[in-house]
Amino acid sequence: MIDRVVFGDNQFFGINHMSQDKASEQAKRFADLDRIFEVYGYAFEAGIRAVMLNSNDRALAICDRFRAMKSQLPPIAWYPSIPYPHKYAGLVAEKGMVGALQGLLFADGAGSALGKIAQGAMATLSFDAVRLMRMLVDQEMTIFRGLDVRVVFLQNIIVDLMLGFETPAPFIEYCSHIRKRYGAKPGLITQNLPLLHRRLVEWGIKDVVICSSINKIGYLMSPDRASYEAVIAQNHPADYQFMAMSTLASGAIPPTEAYAYINQLNIQSIVFGASSRANIEKTVASITGGGEAQ
Repeated sequence: MIDRVVFGDNQFFGINHMSQDKASEQAKRFADLDRIFEVYGYAFEAGIRAVMLNSNDRALAICDRFRAMKSQLPPIAWYPSIPYPHKYAGLVAEKGMVGALQGLLFADGAGSALGKIAQGAMATLSFDAVRLMRMLVDQEMTIFRGLDVRVVFLQNIIVDLMLGFETPAPFIEYCSHIRKRYGAKPGLITQNLPLLHRRLVEWGIKDVVICSSINKIGYLMSPDRASYEAVIAQNHPADYQFMAMSTLASGAIPPTEAYAYINQLNIQSIVFGASSRANIEKTVASITGGGEAQ
């Protein structure tokens, strides 16, 4: 089973869907890596033992610090979220599609690039989608090398785009690659859990972790909260495990009220972000009923 409580990272990178002013304030506060690790310390003291991290521009520095501090920290399970879409959008705008792909695939320098040239050139020139997907996933996952990766999530901007094509091949290939290459569970983030779940069932793709916004007011839940509740109630965790995000609706719902709702659902995991010791402790207590996160 996946971890019940996972500590997210939006607060570190200026992401707040309700307030741009608050997002900017947080981005400035956490420009210093030491401030980020101060908050991680609060999370670990509260009993959290799992971390979700987007593969953004600062993820490597954060993972390097975790690797360097491994002997000083409790065992941490990792839930990478890839890719970081803004990085790719910027590269494509600057270099074009082929130039961006070549830059990403050979980003580690000449030594490692030599081993990739044959397959990379062939994949880029032929636009072999499956081969490119595997190589780009592997490039993103170098950030998390040496860490205990439990689930690898594909970002919703990719998942929901692929879902629109209504073809199972990309999902099958992604899930297979994550299992074989990393010994981890494949994870899919979506803004439409009912549709993704229905398609995965139709295509026979099981043992997947689905992460989606789930909260009492239906914030970012498409098509509606009732549809989510129906799917969640009927699901068996042996087939799919659900992780709830945006549980506080970007601060619109108090933790006690938010998790009174979440805890009555058939949800296996919750990811949340917070930046103060008090808010982290209050949220963990609300999720776990006062006990430590497992």
